[in-house]
Amino acid sequence: MFERVLVANRGEIAVRIMRTLRDLGISPVTVHSEADAHAVHVRMADASICVGPEASAQSYLVGERVIDAARRLGAQAIHPGYGFLSENAAFARAVTEAGLVWIGPPPEAIETMGDKLDARRTVEAAGVPVVPGVSRPARDPAEALAIATQLGFPVMLKASAGGGGKGMRLVHDEASFEAALSAARREAAGAFGNDAVYVEKFVVEPHHVEIQVMCDAHGAALYVGERECSVQRRHQKVIEECPSPFVDPDMRARMGAVAVAAAKACGYVGAGTVEFLVGGDRNFYFLEMNTRLQVEHPVTELVYGVDLVELQLRVAAGEPLGLTQADLQPRGHAIECRIYAEDPVTYLPSPGRITALTWPEGPGVRVDSGVDASSTVPMAYDPMVAKLCTWGSDRSQAIRRMGRALDETVILGITTNIGLHHRVLAHPAFAAGRYDTGLLATPLPDAPAPASGHRDAVLAAVAIAQHVADEARAVPTGAAGDALTGWRIEGHERMLRGG
Repeated sequence: MFERVLVANRGEIAVRIMRTLRDLGISPVTVHSEADAHAVHVRMADASICVGPEASAQSYLVGERVIDAARRLGAQAIHPGYGFLSENAAFARAVTEAGLVWIGPPPEAIETMGDKLDARRTVEAAGVPVVPGVSRPARDPAEALAIATQLGFPVMLKASAGGGGKGMRLVHDEASFEAALSAARREAAGAFGNDAVYVEKFVVEPHHVEIQVMCDAHGAALYVGERECSVQRRHQKVIEECPSPFVDPDMRARMGAVAVAAAKACGYVGAGTVEFLVGGDRNFYFLEMNTRLQVEHPVTELVYGVDLVELQLRVAAGEPLGLTQADLQPRGHAIECRIYAEDPVTYLPSPGRITALTWPEGPGVRVDSGVDASSTVPMAYDPMVAKLCTWGSDRSQAIRRMGRALDETVILGITTNIGLHHRVLAHPAFAAGRYDTGLLATPLPDAPAPASGHRDAVLAAVAIAQHVADEARAVPTGAAGDALTGWRIEGHERMLRGG
């Protein structure tokens, strides 16, 4: 196993990875932008090097600086988390060429699954069902319209190099097709530098269900259950749960086998997620494979009792998984709510300084966060501030615990989407487990009134924040290339102090 690993990320995922590294006795080091010099992930690491200014294109996305930092800090391996360089095949290659271990899949697998059309062709050859459509970009608008007409409306337009909902358009009829195609191509070009768009049949009553897979370099390939990810705004996930209320054991086994076949088809090693579109008729189709750790991986860990980051590390170190498919049995139910600094109605980001913060506690609650009561949520990065998860012996208990946990969560100084989560939990379709990706397109109930102790929690949070701010002392700001060593978090009271 490694002695020191560089975490090439920021925020909650960097903090989460570092916790497992600590559990395994591995020294975590990291990188940061100038804007993140005092960030929680920097203070949790044994050392950090500034790799550039706030803009990620000049810092976190500059692979050469990240690799140089890993060398200077004595790391043997790099864990990319998700986002940034995590699915960059060229960076993965550069890491290994530098004599470091890449904690992720082979670059060839990243390349194959990174292009949706290449991925579609690869898994089709392995017998994996795909959404009806054409496995190549349309050459021109006339051909795209001809394909759509042949498939029959409604259809989905998708960016070939896409992800995160960018370059996607649902088209209901021929009259709106040309405008939607132009918009999808513009968005794809802006987001990915590639305006290639292809056409798929739209699946009625769609569910977004994904299968977690783990593969080692010794031929073992397993699936670790499924996650329901159908609560989405603008094609981006808001709430996830495990297991899916829509999937029964037989369907889970069939989807799992297909996911493993998809992973084997591209020579996969490590943690990955195979995403499926599931129709109301329970037929499922391959969407894409995310060649990294997913944002929503905690719900799988809570239900299956595994540490997916630890498995990533062990596989990258050349160890076998040490598990069989029979070992992976679900227990209970888990739900994740993504807490964003954003307006809960318009979904527009709401960056700013957090002035008071209290996270929920108690049975069945897990919080993955990269902020504290002194943090500023910048405009330059994703506005997610935390992932709030609850586990219960069944789905009803997990939902009740989530309602309680949301009531206990206090974040002042910024606008958050906590109210949106309350309204989703109160929606009859969600409560019954009978919802699809159109849930947020329907009117939501009013948010329920907070628990009676909520006001006391707010006042306590303000008092704690003021106490911490009064006792905090200045910390050094790292210029590019400076190593900030010895910063550790040893308790809530010391989160703003240098070690």
